[in-house]
Amino acid sequence: MQVASMRKVLPEIWKLLRPRQGLLLVGLLLIIINRLAGFALPLSTKVLIDRVIGKHNGYLLAPLVGILLLATLVQAVTSFALAQSLSRAAWHLITDLRIQLQKHISRLPVSFYDANRTGTLVSRVMADVEGIRNLMGTGLVEFIGGVLTAIMTFIALLWISAKLTLLIFAVMALFIFVLKKVFGIIRPLFKERIKIQAEITGRLTESLGGVRVVKSYRAEDRESAVFAKGARVLLANIMKGITANSFMSLSSTVVIGLVGAIVMFFGARQILGGRITLGSYVTYNVFLAYMIAPLFQVVSIGTQISEAIAGLDRTQEILSEKEEDDDPRRTYRFDRKLAGGIVFDNVDFSYEAGKPVLQRVSFVAEPGTVTALVGPSGSGKSTTISLVSAFHSPTNGQILVDGIDLTTADLGSYRVHLGVVLQESFLFDGTIRDNIAFSRPEATDEEVFEAARIARVDEFVERFPEGYKTLIGERGIKLSGGQRQRISIARAILANPRILILDEATSSLDSESEALIQEGLSYLMKGRTTLVIAHRLSTIRQADQILFFENGMIPERGTHAELMHGRGLYCNLYTRQYAVESNLFLAAGEGDDAIQPEDEEVEASVTMPKFSQALRGLQ
Repeated sequence: MQVASMRKVLPEIWKLLRPRQGLLLVGLLLIIINRLAGFALPLSTKVLIDRVIGKHNGYLLAPLVGILLLATLVQAVTSFALAQSLSRAAWHLITDLRIQLQKHISRLPVSFYDANRTGTLVSRVMADVEGIRNLMGTGLVEFIGGVLTAIMTFIALLWISAKLTLLIFAVMALFIFVLKKVFGIIRPLFKERIKIQAEITGRLTESLGGVRVVKSYRAEDRESAVFAKGARVLLANIMKGITANSFMSLSSTVVIGLVGAIVMFFGARQILGGRITLGSYVTYNVFLAYMIAPLFQVVSIGTQISEAIAGLDRTQEILSEKEEDDDPRRTYRFDRKLAGGIVFDNVDFSYEAGKPVLQRVSFVAEPGTVTALVGPSGSGKSTTISLVSAFHSPTNGQILVDGIDLTTADLGSYRVHLGVVLQESFLFDGTIRDNIAFSRPEATDEEVFEAARIARVDEFVERFPEGYKTLIGERGIKLSGGQRQRISIARAILANPRILILDEATSSLDSESEALIQEGLSYLMKGRTTLVIAHRLSTIRQADQILFFENGMIPERGTHAELMHGRGLYCNLYTRQYAVESNLFLAAGEGDDAIQPEDEEVEASVTMPKFSQALRGLQ
């Protein structure tokens, strides 16, 4: 299974390294020069012992030391060049990969986000690619250089003493076999560790982001327990890795001791037998150190590369996810001005097989009209909005916009015509102006301020010393719910969309704030095809059509007057809600025109003793 995984990852590694193969070759050349310069020490040791000291040739000492110093300078320069060029290239590679990963994730369908935590995705973008620097940086070149050094020193050792070298090689082969087994254990551990760290990061991000909810329910200890559990799972993984690394350390210590004993025993016998000189023996030991040291360096770097490959493996899992526009059918571009006509033709949809959310839903929203979606929670209203936004595609049936099947539309060219105001207004950590201009970054200050005026944002901005340059904090935490919603509406006004989606757009507002921005909403809806989800039914009485959803179907549809006259599900829900509002939430006389004359009999039947039942029916 490990081999199959490696075969899968290796082409991706080459894809990353291929644009920088010239730099890698230069790095390889530098490390060969570096290693060859390093051979000056063992070779000069033999000359020093056998010719300078042994034969009293003092005149050779100065040139020998000069050559050694020159070789040291070459080593220093090549080491510096390697660190500078390859390390910088490695960080450029990481940055490019992070940018590619973020861009790809942003183009994935909403279903991908539904299945993955935000914190986990952040970890994949920032942490998983970190180890990849070892593929491009000095790690990979040092790994190759270490292998080359070991090969070159092995040849030199064979030249000095073939029998002794072959005996040592047998011991080293056993050590390499052990390393292979240990790496087979370490790589899955690293892959699992990255996954655990991502899960912990995801939960920690959620916990910190929802700190007010955590504190409201005194759940600090529970969140700490969840984090502690994850940290202990991570610790267990790390402990296994430490055990594997410790076994490698034990093996390397045994090998060094065993090789040292072999060299000492057989080398001394060869000196005594006159088969090698003392200088050759010392040189052999230095060369042996030059061979063993890179091998142990390879072990260390190999662990880092295993970690890098595990991170790359997870990165490729995301990059292999298909983007929204990858569907070859999506070729139609809405380059012309959109009229905004929407048709649902026998649409079925389910998030999971066998669990339908929408069943045979059909309706027509004419350009420039207002369509209201009402009904109990879980009846399919938000899913319908999601389909109009092309976040999902229908399981069966068709959704047409201006006669074009949405499954064939280029999503970028379509969504530029959409404006969305959601129940939970999402704002970015920045200024008020930046958040309004998010829908049209190229908008002028005058256009931004005009949108703000229509949405009544200017009324509270004037109270801030920094005005539109006021920083609002993460998710707009420094603003009230009503203020955040007004900014969201101003953002939609600035976008000037042809299709407008209002999903509980005034639900977070009090009666005073709602009254303030109804004018802005009316302006925003004028001349646009508008889909409105509203639990507060008094806000959608003027809609051109009202669709009542229940169990993923539309059992009733029509205008407010038609549905009230029909005395069906909508009438029942509206009447109960009006009773609650008129008794509890509205000031005296407020909303007196809400009930049509023909509704008075129904209204009279709802009395205060039935309040609990009415409240349960309020959606």
